[in-house]
Amino acid sequence: MPPVFAHGALRLYLLALLESGPKHGYELIKALSERFGGTYSPSAGTIYPRLGKLEEEGLVATHTEGRRTNYSITPAGLTELNSRRDELAGVENDISASVRRLADNLRQDIRVNMRGLRADLAATAEAARTSARAAGSAGSAGSPWYSPEGERRLKEAEMLVQAFRDDMRVELRRHAGSHPVTAVTLETVKTVLDQARISIRNSLED
Repeated sequence: MPPVFAHGALRLYLLALLESGPKHGYELIKALSERFGGTYSPSAGTIYPRLGKLEEEGLVATHTEGRRTNYSITPAGLTELNSRRDELAGVENDISASVRRLADNLRQDIRVNMRGLRADLAATAEAARTSARAAGSAGSAGSPWYSPEGERRLKEAEMLVQAFRDDMRVELRRHAGSHPVTAVTLETVKTVLDQARISIRNSLED
């Protein structure tokens, strides 16, 4: 996969993030992750060495607050940032292109994974149908389409669907309370639910 940032671009972007005020390392990682819509999150091993280099060059200053080290842009850092505004605009354009590329890759990965899951579910469903037919042919007289066990499984399946819906609503609303729901998240939800719907319907076919 092509690099997310061109050489020197992350260094410049960190200065831009610090322009709005001091931040500690985790806040910078979080800000970058949000800028990429969750498709990319830099590691601490990527961020901290660059912050250290910026500090050595006098472009960033640090101060400790409890256990956290906060980073702030210095006048020299602001001067460099102002002199490279045009380059920063290019970095923003590159980030937008990277988000689209990473989102496309993520969607493709989801499709591949869901195809594998659908095949597994189809095989499991076929094995279950075969077992059910064998049990029905060997069972006692009466309707082959109803049994107390079948009714219990129906209710359990309905409860699982309801529990999944409730859990995901809680997770989405909790996330939306502090972060926007990204286009990638929405696409993931649509893709996964569509594939799950197909798989479940296939398992219902007799």
